[in-house]
Amino acid sequence: MQVPPEQDPVGEQPEVDAVAGDVRVAETAAGSSGHTGGSGWHTGEVPPPLDLAAVISELGEILRKLLGGLNDVPVDRIRRFAADPLKGIFALAQSLGVDWQTTLEEAVGFARSRMTGEYAVDEFGFDPEFTEKIFLPAMRPLVRNWFRVDVRGIENIPLTGSALLVSNHAGTLPLDGLVLHTVVYDEILRHVRMLGADLVFKTPYSHDFARRIGTTLACAEDAERLLHSDQLVSVYPEGFKGLGKPFADRYKLQRFGRGGFVSAAVRAQVPIVPVSVVGSEEIYPLLSGAPTIARAMGVPYFPVTPLFPWLGVLGMIPLPSKWIISFGEAIATDELPAGAADDPMVVFNVTDQVRETIQHSLYELLMQRRSAFF
Repeated sequence: MQVPPEQDPVGEQPEVDAVAGDVRVAETAAGSSGHTGGSGWHTGEVPPPLDLAAVISELGEILRKLLGGLNDVPVDRIRRFAADPLKGIFALAQSLGVDWQTTLEEAVGFARSRMTGEYAVDEFGFDPEFTEKIFLPAMRPLVRNWFRVDVRGIENIPLTGSALLVSNHAGTLPLDGLVLHTVVYDEILRHVRMLGADLVFKTPYSHDFARRIGTTLACAEDAERLLHSDQLVSVYPEGFKGLGKPFADRYKLQRFGRGGFVSAAVRAQVPIVPVSVVGSEEIYPLLSGAPTIARAMGVPYFPVTPLFPWLGVLGMIPLPSKWIISFGEAIATDELPAGAADDPMVVFNVTDQVRETIQHSLYELLMQRRSAFF
């Protein structure tokens, strides 16, 4: 039996103008209407090359608008942010519609329940009470008012039973996984159990938080146990290759590994739902991964963006890009032949199908949106 090649199965991909929301279609060896990797890219009007100066100018204009009138916030309130970050955070949160009284009441009630010790976690450390009373309320203003997430195709996620959500991964910091969890819960009242990389569980404070909101280690054993227990599981096959890719490569999917997520879904005979996220690439435009600093710190990359580390903690505020999350039609796995999970060619073909489905969807969504921020 022929073992699938290790190189990327998809041919040359279009370059994307993330600010204008356009796609420059690259001709493949088969021609403009050719067929590579199972799919072809239809050519259209080719926009001019990306003008970095124009990108910086637009980002500057966006920041000026934010500082001048985000939800009618007075300029002096924003100016006080630099002088007193804590007061600034409260002012910014108020402008985003955070109900501090309700939030604090819920936090106090949560703290009291913790003191009594009367709360439950599952075998993976998932804490539903913490997730629903602390994590999700904290995320909703970011999701609804800052990123203004547009959700499409939510009907493709089953209301009962297991499914594997496979998504593109980008944005320098893994906010897309947190946003996805929030969106799915608010739409269909189901939690998403995310599969996280080793680094998540080796980082101080991150380990406990990740476990509490339902994240577990991205390994076949944990994935299959969750999928066999009627859970929605999310996975990001690009890993740090996608999360830390430079801004110039935005919306170009990186390699999907060896297809371990497909094997887990096939063994559990659960559907695979392709998820396409547009907007996450612009929250922290990555100019450099600073490899020397990253190696010294023992991390995959050290983010250098237009605002970080130059503005310190203020540079960690994500830019208010407009997000679209699209859930594609589920790919069935229960009709595959017996032993398919251990057949390299079957796993390779399904992995390729999922990857191309997400990539096509990303390009379609990019062509539909007017701008990266509005």
